[in-house]
Amino acid sequence: RFGAGGRARGRFHRPEDPGRAGELGRPRSVVLRIGALNRDPARQRRIVGCNICFVTTYVFDFAQGNKDQKDLLGGKGANLAEMTNLGLPVPPGFTISTEACKAYLAQGNDPEGLAEEITTHLATLEAAMGRRLGDAANPLLVSVRSGAKFSMPGMMETVLNVGLNDESVHGLAANAGGDDRFATDSYRRLLQMFGATVMGVESEHF
Repeated sequence: RFGAGGRARGRFHRPEDPGRAGELGRPRSVVLRIGALNRDPARQRRIVGCNICFVTTYVFDFAQGNKDQKDLLGGKGANLAEMTNLGLPVPPGFTISTEACKAYLAQGNDPEGLAEEITTHLATLEAAMGRRLGDAANPLLVSVRSGAKFSMPGMMETVLNVGLNDESVHGLAANAGGDDRFATDSYRRLLQMFGATVMGVESEHF
C-alpha cells in the first residue's frame, strides 16, 4: 500500500516449496493497494519475477493525505489531511477520492469495493467518536461535503446532519438537554439539504 510517503507494503505469496522461494523462475503474486497519484512505473519495474495486481484505494482517512494531493482528495480533503498531520484539532473523518467519482462516471455505478471501504472507515469513525450512525440514543452525525481540486464557490453543496432519522432525532434532543426545537430543526436541515442536493427537490418546498 502506498501511503503519503510513497512507500510500498504488500503481501507476498511464496511458492509451495519454501526452499525455492527465491527463484525468479517461480513467480510470486504481489497485491499492492495504491492511491491513483502514487503509481510509480519505476517502482513497478523493481519487482522482478512477480505477478502484480493493483487495487485502487478509493477512501482515505484524514491522516492519510497531505496538501499536495488535491488531484486525488480534492481541495477540502487535501487541506483537512494537512491540518490533521500538523496536529490541529480536526474532527476525525475520511475522504472519498476523485478516483471513485471518475470510476462512477465511467461505468454508471459505484466501483467495486467502494461500499466496503466506506463501511470500514465509518466503523473506525464511530469507534473514535463513541457514537453510532443512526443510533436512537446516542447518534453520530456527519456532514458530507463535495470539493474539487479548485475552489468553486456556490457550486459544491453540503449535506449536514447525516445520521438523523425519526428515532435518532429524539436521542439528539436528549443529548442537547431536552431541546426538541434544536433537534427538529437539525432534522429539517438534513431533509432539505438531502432533498435539494441528492434528490433534486426544490428548496422552496421546505
